[in-house]
Amino acid sequence: MNRLLSILKYSSFLCISVFLMWYALRELDFERMWVELQQANYIWIVLSMAMGAAAYMSRAHRWKLQIVPTGVSPSFANTYHAMMVGYLANLVLPRMGEVIRCSILKRTDNLPVNKALGTVIAERFIDMLMLLVCVGLTFLFELDKVVHYFIGLFTDQYQSLERSLDSWYLLLLLLVLGLGSMVVGVLFLSRLRNNFYFQKAVVFVKGMLQGIFSITRIKNQPVFWGHTLFIWLMFYGTTLIVFYALPATSGLSATAGLSVLVAGTLGMAAPVQGGIGVYHLAVQTTLLLYGVPKEAGMAYALLAHTSQTLLVVLMGVLSFIVTMLQRVRPAAQKNETNTPIHEVER
Repeated sequence: MNRLLSILKYSSFLCISVFLMWYALRELDFERMWVELQQANYIWIVLSMAMGAAAYMSRAHRWKLQIVPTGVSPSFANTYHAMMVGYLANLVLPRMGEVIRCSILKRTDNLPVNKALGTVIAERFIDMLMLLVCVGLTFLFELDKVVHYFIGLFTDQYQSLERSLDSWYLLLLLLVLGLGSMVVGVLFLSRLRNNFYFQKAVVFVKGMLQGIFSITRIKNQPVFWGHTLFIWLMFYGTTLIVFYALPATSGLSATAGLSVLVAGTLGMAAPVQGGIGVYHLAVQTTLLLYGVPKEAGMAYALLAHTSQTLLVVLMGVLSFIVTMLQRVRPAAQKNETNTPIHEVER
């Protein structure tokens, strides 16, 4: 039953991607878009892929810095390969890549999955903060072009939600269920403490929290935040570089690149395979604000998205092969490695 539900869930995500892609392409002149793609300078695309690869390398090193305070110190190679296999998995199963990369480090370095998941959650929180910074800068520099678009978008969404009483009833039901669960938890807390599964859940959550707060115990904070800044500069750089690949976008400003970065990141964050459809629609719509025709905007989105997806596939497949060929350390060896010196002496 669970397997069927998983298949239905990911199939629905794929259907959403296909629909959004169709919606973005439905009114385009394909001959004109093909002309735009033929005029592209692919040297800029290759350069953008190199910048993307540098961002992934930096992200892997940053993740390693997060993991070390948990008591496990995986090699950079193991951390990088686990991360890239996770990104490859996200192209097929949205959000499952985070669990898969944590499972790989469990296999190669005996890092508890709950602690690894905690570091991933912290990583996502930091990326969200950086995205908010980019959103703030976008509104600061491009207020006249962006604010009306977003206000209209949110107004339409609010009005449609307001017209739907079912949504309010659902929200009220979720609130009642949440409060009810809290009351039941408080009343039966003493019994829950003696429950085996509850105890296992508590241990799991404690390990996850240790992973989340490992960021506060990183010894070299400047290096950690330097990697964070470098990663987002590379993301921004790839956005600008692809501008130069097309005649229709080569004259856009650096602040326009900031707007496209925000729109594209939000599109990639959607729970669909590789952000397909959502990314293209968001970027195309944003470029319209800067006078870029729909066909040229879609050509840009296709070049930017396809090149970075191809990069993830190439790097992810290589990492998957290396991971599968890698020998797993025997359990006894892991225990010897993780056992304190005074325990061994005893």
